[in-house]
Amino acid sequence: MVAKINIGNNLYGALAYNQEKVDEGLGKILGSNLVFEPTNGQFNVAECMNDFMQFIPAHFRTEKPVFHVSLNPHPDDRLTDDQLADIGREYMEKLGYGNQPYLIFKHEDIGREHIHIVSLRVDSEGKKIDSYKEHERSKEITEHLERKYNLNPAEGQKRSEQWELTPVDVSKGDLKKQIAAVIKPLASIYHFQSMGEYKAVLSIYNINVEELKGEVKGKPYRGLLYSAMDSEGNKVGNPLKSSIFGKSVGYDGLEKRMAKSAERIKTKKLKVHTLKAVSKAKQGSQSESEFRAKLRQQGIDALFRRNDEGRIYGATFIDHTTRTVLNGSRLGKDYSANVFNDLYGGNQQQAQEPIQDTRLSDVYKANAQQENNHSADNGLAGIFSILSPEPENHPKDEQPFPRRKKKKKLRYGRQM
Repeated sequence: MVAKINIGNNLYGALAYNQEKVDEGLGKILGSNLVFEPTNGQFNVAECMNDFMQFIPAHFRTEKPVFHVSLNPHPDDRLTDDQLADIGREYMEKLGYGNQPYLIFKHEDIGREHIHIVSLRVDSEGKKIDSYKEHERSKEITEHLERKYNLNPAEGQKRSEQWELTPVDVSKGDLKKQIAAVIKPLASIYHFQSMGEYKAVLSIYNINVEELKGEVKGKPYRGLLYSAMDSEGNKVGNPLKSSIFGKSVGYDGLEKRMAKSAERIKTKKLKVHTLKAVSKAKQGSQSESEFRAKLRQQGIDALFRRNDEGRIYGATFIDHTTRTVLNGSRLGKDYSANVFNDLYGGNQQQAQEPIQDTRLSDVYKANAQQENNHSADNGLAGIFSILSPEPENHPKDEQPFPRRKKKKKLRYGRQM
């Protein structure tokens, strides 16, 4: 389990960020301490602000009084809401925030469950909560919680988070090894529901896959052939049978993966992030290149398939944040190939921009930089990583921590 601590002076922004998740059905309140928790689950920022403000005195010296931490179990960990709430409470208790007001939120917006906790770094007497070696103590606590709840260790989680997919480079040779290094992990972490969507995500790593169908000794046969592609999209080298890479990237293995992906996309509402980003980029873009650039800032690649006349007949969006591949039609009729052809159809030079050396870690560079700006220790900012790439900034994060007006002291004696 990985913990990411942020400190600041914007209580409203931290609460509003979590309220947005609740309002969208992508989060809920699991527990609270010294803060009013609505029984109907309807979270209200203004009411919570009042509860927090009543706890602290009118004056204190701490410049950044807001504590906001995310606790991220490994994607393979399966925890109930009660267990997540207990983990949140125990973490806060051991870190020294057991007597502080706080709210525990559960988020489900990135394909796996994790929790956020919002609290104050100032106690009821205006004294700052001890933050000496806070990150070191936090790590000790998460390691204790891993053992107690039999969770996957954070060290292994960090290694998986730092893992990268590198596009095939035909100039480096050993195409079989390069292809294997991409397709085996890609098929296990990306969610796709059709062979076309699988082909789309492979294409950005310079890999082509072809379907084979026929009969062998009277029995139907289905297979796949993988090939490397050059920068122009042309197949290079000999095609390789899927069987040499293992069952997981063969026809039957991928069919099972597609069925699981369809269920996970539905139950975890993975389409929401992609739809929101594509809609916003589509409305505010004057050209295809601008549209693509805005999506890439959100960790999304847009792939348009064109015929010889330049007509767009296919649109696919690869969301590296949720690791979800979606054809435009899955997002709705307003995102179909015909709609994008009306917007960007024709022989445009920027139609297809192959990704030559983009790695998964680069996709989130903007998010990582944003995390650095909010971290108490920049050296630890990267710990949030690709498994939890949600932005800490919120559109409402502009209101500073409210300060109460200082009462004028009555002075006795002669006034000058």
